[in-house]
Parts: sequence; C-alpha cells; structure tokens
Amino acid sequence: MSSPANEPENEPAGDSAVPAEALPVVAPQLRALRRRAALTLEAAARAAGLSPAHLSRLETGQRQPSLPMLLALARIYGTTVSELLGERVADRDAVVRGGDMEPTAAGGWTYWQAGAPGRGMQALRVHVPYGSQGDIVRVHPGEEWLYVLKGRLRLRLGDAAHRLAPGDSAHFDSLTPHRIAAQDDGGVELLFVHTLLQSPTATLCLGPTPGETP
Repeated sequence: MSSPANEPENEPAGDSAVPAEALPVVAPQLRALRRRAALTLEAAARAAGLSPAHLSRLETGQRQPSLPMLLALARIYGTTVSELLGERVADRDAVVRGGDMEPTAAGGWTYWQAGAPGRGMQALRVHVPYGSQGDIVRVHPGEEWLYVLKGRLRLRLGDAAHRLAPGDSAHFDSLTPHRIAAQDDGGVELLFVHTLLQSPTATLCLGPTPGETP
C-alpha cells in the first residue's frame, strides 16, 4: 500500500482537479472542521493517509474529494459526511423520504443520504460506476454493512475475493482491508451502513495494491 510520502505520485483515480468555485461548500468546510478538531494540516493529512499538499488542495477546492476520503476525514474530525458537505437538518426525523434525498457526487460515486446526520451510524444509498475506485483499499475502525440492490459487486476482504449479486449482503469489521468495485458495465447500486467512530486516530488507506484486482 502506498505510504503518505508517495501519495502525490499515486493519487487515487476520481480525484480530478476542479476549480475552487465548483466546491463552494466542501472546501471551506474541510478547513473549518480540521481547525475545530485542533489538527494541523500535517497531522490531519497523516491520519488520513494523504500528503499535506493533497489535503491543502482539497481545502482550497483544487481537488475534488472522493467518498472514501470524505469518510476518512469525517472520522478524523469527529463529524459526518453530511457536515463536511455543508448539509444541515433542523431535526433528526426518524423517517427519511425518498423525495428528500438529494444525490451527491464524490470521486465518481453517486450517493444519497438514507439516514439523519449526526447519528452513531450513517446510512447511504450508493451507485458505484464500473471502473470507479476499484483500486482503493480502505481500512478504518468500525463496522460496515452493505446490501446489493442492482448490478453485481466485487468485494475483497483481506485476501478473500467475493462476488455479490442483488439480494446478497456483507457485514464486516472495517479494520479488515477492503475494496469494492462494480463487476458490470452498468455499475452497482448498494445500501451501505457504517459506524461513525469519533476517533482522532481513525485512518483510511488509499491507493492500489500492485498486481492485484479486486
């Protein structure tokens, strides 16, 4: 797995540079929440497995964060992806209406919040296009549960590779290195639930493992 020192030469696919004005909320939120967590740029970047230069580009809107990066930074800053995206919900309603779910794109994925922000778990409906982020390895404290709605999923847990069809699910310890990718050209749609641990040391490792496919 790539180390943070090598990260600028091996930045994950899907983090294409975009103008700062294209991210009017995310970029300043990333900086404000890092400062609220009393973390230096170097400390936060190290915890997320990024270089300080890459995190700085995210905070100034020169790079678009991927969903795995947002999940990592949310854990490090003790917040939620919703807050990183500047979303605010007045009340934590028990019911989330389908018509109220606004799609958000991050690193090639499209996802919809399927639960209220600020909870101990986050629930998402996620669409993963074929070929998007299949080489990103994720490692972090907590648990994940996913359920395949449409399409077929390639899931690697540690050294084991799995193929999941609609109706299949997986529930695993997030400290197990894991990768997910769509098996078919049409992509895959998932229900995805993960625990949000308020840990300043939570990390999420990014980058391909050479010579392997999920």
